[in-house]
Amino acid sequence: MRAVVWCNGRLPSQFVVDSVIDDGVSVFGIDGGADRAREFGISVEEVLGDLDSVDRSHWEAGALRELSDQSSSDLSKSIEYLWTIGYSEIDIIGIEGGDLGHSLGAWASLVETAPEIALRMHFEDSVAHRVNSHSGEIRIYCESGEEFSVFALERSRITISGAEWELDDEEVGFCTLGLNNIGIGKEVSVRSNGTTVIISKRVTLPHRP
Repeated sequence: MRAVVWCNGRLPSQFVVDSVIDDGVSVFGIDGGADRAREFGISVEEVLGDLDSVDRSHWEAGALRELSDQSSSDLSKSIEYLWTIGYSEIDIIGIEGGDLGHSLGAWASLVETAPEIALRMHFEDSVAHRVNSHSGEIRIYCESGEEFSVFALERSRITISGAEWELDDEEVGFCTLGLNNIGIGKEVSVRSNGTTVIISKRVTLPHRP
């Protein structure tokens, strides 16, 4: 099952919301993100997190699920909770804006949450797809000259094919090696045995063989 989680960052554009939220897909608000979704007219199934920033007056008690463990962020706790109740694919929106700590925390959530979940983070101009040993090969189509980036968030062995600069099972740490690679008008394939992200243009969708 697929879910959308709405974080408490800057309100995303209608374009981003329309590209992520489909009929029948459950939307969960991450603390104050639930109020943001409500502002947008989006129906929220549950409000998740430590509930310190949501306006409780807008929500029935049954819609509030407190995740009180302070050893990880509201986003990480919410991803793990959704995994336990059967969601295996999660799209994350509302993560732009806010302070630097929250921004870095969103990326750290890709490392510390269950690797079996297909995770995508949606920005106004791009999408970050999590790649690891559980995701298998992730493929995106890149026009000739179109830029994309691949970052290892932890030391990983990465293979990139179908791009101007390719890697063949190369060990890579968190560095700028994969910044601004270039498409050659075909599908780009990325494999990794550790937590890695491929950041592509907003219009590009991932494909799994």
